[in-house]
Amino acid sequence: MFHRLILVVAVLAAAVLLAGSALAAPPHRIVSLSPTATETLFAIGAGKQVVAVDDQSDYPKRAPLTSLSGFTPNVEAIASYHPDLVVVQYDAGGVVEGLRKLDIRVLVQPSAKGLAVAYAQIHQLGTISGHKKAAAALVVRMKRAIAKAVKSTPRRKLSVYHELSPDYYSATSTTFIGRIYKLFGLRNIADAADSSGSGYPQLSAEYILSANPALIVLADTRCCGQSVASVSGRAGWSNVAAVRTRSVVAIDDSIASRWGPRIVQFVQAIAKVLRRR
Repeated sequence: MFHRLILVVAVLAAAVLLAGSALAAPPHRIVSLSPTATETLFAIGAGKQVVAVDDQSDYPKRAPLTSLSGFTPNVEAIASYHPDLVVVQYDAGGVVEGLRKLDIRVLVQPSAKGLAVAYAQIHQLGTISGHKKAAAALVVRMKRAIAKAVKSTPRRKLSVYHELSPDYYSATSTTFIGRIYKLFGLRNIADAADSSGSGYPQLSAEYILSANPALIVLADTRCCGQSVASVSGRAGWSNVAAVRTRSVVAIDDSIASRWGPRIVQFVQAIAKVLRRR
């Protein structure tokens, strides 16, 4: 708990330093280059302050989608929206310094490693956008919903395979999504295969079949057209425990890859299939 607190405080401190004064007037023209931040801003009632979002911010539908990129950001293109706050996931191509030279506030919210940091980032956005109470209320609702889903699910020593792509890239227990599985006491089959420690090893069909996971979660449904049917039709996969017990879960890619308000839906989907076993 102590180390977790230190991590959250460190994230908060870094974000405040990059954002300039967190006590400045609430922004009226926000540009979000982080899909997770976009979802959060709209969830806490700051949607009307958002003037542009990046090309990956596909939720909610009313978000002002543009061709701006969070991966290869263009300072001039961002500045053309006259923002008084820009939210980014990481400092790609020196975008933070470039925007600061134009006296534009920047808030960096890196990929969360766990729920504690995800909640801290929601609080950050609430504070800086002028929606502190709404952000706090959202975190309370998320915590309650997640706790309810986990508590209502029997803990069994089952194994899980999280599929990021059809070529068997997966996510280990050290990642944000991997830590969600740990809430249910699940054993992640990718852990033993992560020799590089990246958190995202590429497995093989043979490895997965030999591991015989009890639960398969597909996070490549939209990007790559994967489904319960396509997994069942893979050579040799019909005998996998998850397929035999109909414990294959297809999750919207955007939900499975973000750490914002909709992570509750992910937790509930996992709880539902585990309760059914």
